[in-house]
Amino acid sequence: VQGTGGSSAVSKCSAAARGYIQDRFLRLLVGRRRRRAPLVHRGYYIRARAVDHCVQDFLLKTQSHPRTQILSLGAGFDSLYFRLKDMGLLHHTVVYEVDFPNVACQKATLIKRIKELSALVGDVRGEGLGVITFSGEDYKLLGVDLSELSELERALEEAGLDNEIPTLFIAEVVLTYMENSRSDALIQWAAEHFSQACFLLYEQIHPEDPFGYVMQQHFSQLNSALHSLAQYPDCEAQQRRFFEKGWSECSVMDMNEFFTHCTPEDEQQRVQALEPFDEYEEWHLKCSHYFVLTASKGMESSWTPLLSNMTVPHCDGPVRMAGSITAVVCATHSEISGLRRYGHHSVLIKPNVILTTGGFGEEDGQHCRMRNFHVLVKHAGYWKAGCVKKENPDKRWDERLYHTVSCLSSSLAVVVGGRTSPSSAGLGMLWLKFPETSNALDPGDVTVELVSLQPAAEPAALRWRHSTTEVIFKGKKYLFLYGGRSAMEPVLGDWYFLHTQELSCTVIPVEGPVPESRHSHSACSWKGGVLIAGGLGAVEQPLGSVFFLRELEHGFQWQTVETHPPLIPRYSHTAHVHDGKLLLVGGVWFHSSSVPGITVIDLMTGLCLDYAINVEHLEWPLMLHNHSSVFLPNEKELLLIGGGGNCFSFGTHLNPEPVSLSLSNILTSH
Repeated sequence: VQGTGGSSAVSKCSAAARGYIQDRFLRLLVGRRRRRAPLVHRGYYIRARAVDHCVQDFLLKTQSHPRTQILSLGAGFDSLYFRLKDMGLLHHTVVYEVDFPNVACQKATLIKRIKELSALVGDVRGEGLGVITFSGEDYKLLGVDLSELSELERALEEAGLDNEIPTLFIAEVVLTYMENSRSDALIQWAAEHFSQACFLLYEQIHPEDPFGYVMQQHFSQLNSALHSLAQYPDCEAQQRRFFEKGWSECSVMDMNEFFTHCTPEDEQQRVQALEPFDEYEEWHLKCSHYFVLTASKGMESSWTPLLSNMTVPHCDGPVRMAGSITAVVCATHSEISGLRRYGHHSVLIKPNVILTTGGFGEEDGQHCRMRNFHVLVKHAGYWKAGCVKKENPDKRWDERLYHTVSCLSSSLAVVVGGRTSPSSAGLGMLWLKFPETSNALDPGDVTVELVSLQPAAEPAALRWRHSTTEVIFKGKKYLFLYGGRSAMEPVLGDWYFLHTQELSCTVIPVEGPVPESRHSHSACSWKGGVLIAGGLGAVEQPLGSVFFLRELEHGFQWQTVETHPPLIPRYSHTAHVHDGKLLLVGGVWFHSSSVPGITVIDLMTGLCLDYAINVEHLEWPLMLHNHSSVFLPNEKELLLIGGGGNCFSFGTHLNPEPVSLSLSNILTSH
């Protein structure tokens, strides 16, 4: 548990060094320096922001009181006291910090040794005695095990804690490491023994979904299991817990809600622009698995920092499911390796032959951007898998992620866009040629030839997380290239019509209300036009809109597809059209009570039904974002290939095998 405190201090320090948080004291308190990934920086930013937001609100609300106090439980090497003192916010507030005796002793030694820190504390009252390892006028550092409540009480009394003045308790990822009976007792003790009290809690929720499973495994492997999750799995359970333990007011929100509703938009944009970033799915999943809670009792005026200047549409209730669809591991004749990947693209190049290219995943036991093309061939009800022989392996393949592949005939496909690293420019276009003749009963029969091309339309392709869809205008085929993002633009809303013969841009008039910019949306050909659904919009907010680009005599027209109930906003899903129904598969949404399964939208009536995916036959968590899917209309079978991602600092999860879903029930029953 102490190890988790040390590593989180290093992460906060790295976030401060990159400008996410303003904190010049962390580097003095944290010995080790390591540069963390942008995803980790964002995670620690939102944690620090939530705590600061609530602490400063407490100090503001109680400024008319002659004396107040803050008690930070399991404070570790946190710099809170030094920041507040430096900002001149502690005129009449004493800060008490409690942690394991050896942690408190190390911190006390550091403070005494470092001038910049000891100067802020001012006069030190005597040498550290017993549990009080450090004692200044407005700062006391205590070495006590929090799970020993009677010892804690005795030490705080000795240090001068006053239970009659406004007191803020802070527990930032601390209580969950204790047995529930002990953390519950601590929450109840704080409510019963202090006449005017506030409590600030930040920790994990949602152990039951795939990300939650990976998160729990990580902490168990560190030998610091998360105890509160089983008994208090969500925001509502945590809120009930505080009411039952004697707190009279309590509000709670997950970190997606906090970032959206309690962080000013200019601040959101500042943070989003600090580093090249392309891990939206994992950022939003991380935020839906942490919450901030504030509770109070006996305060003169109500303390509700989480409702600041707006009421929040709180953790909308569970998503209503119309039924469920059972997932089974794909029936294969060969050991499928090479499909553990995400950010790749899969396409049916002929009936029963699926080509998968690109993405990030596992190759030869290493995690890397994928070089190999992969093929699945269905024969006599079974899938066979193998690597594709690339004729003239071209340097220009560049191991890309988030590209598209569109089949133009049975022997030709075009690759558009994609990226290597998010800081580099997007990649251009390539032809993929496969021999006409092979009847492909075996993966070994499939060869792919890569042909570089630098068409006039190349600049249009320098993007990723976009869509390319076949449309028909006046009997001719075009590829409709839409949306995405680039190294310069975090979200694009433009489009191009590419003539399929020479891939040149053709101007075709488009009328109607232009959809808002988006990436990571889905796009399907339908009736000669395109259906665009969902996506991630301008301020990294999921979108719930569906548009149909419809062919008219002289061009195309954007039309809004109304859905009822309204489609839950989502992105990073895949989509297919069958028989007048739009199927949306997986993705990421902000409803933390469940993960997206399959949504069926009836394009005639607009009726929108959500189905859960039943995973009881799978022996591993099925992460359905950054996956690919292929629909086989004759069998009404949906194949899910790859998917997963880098789960914050908890490790990378890659779905190990392709999964098959039979959709015949939901596609015929309507």
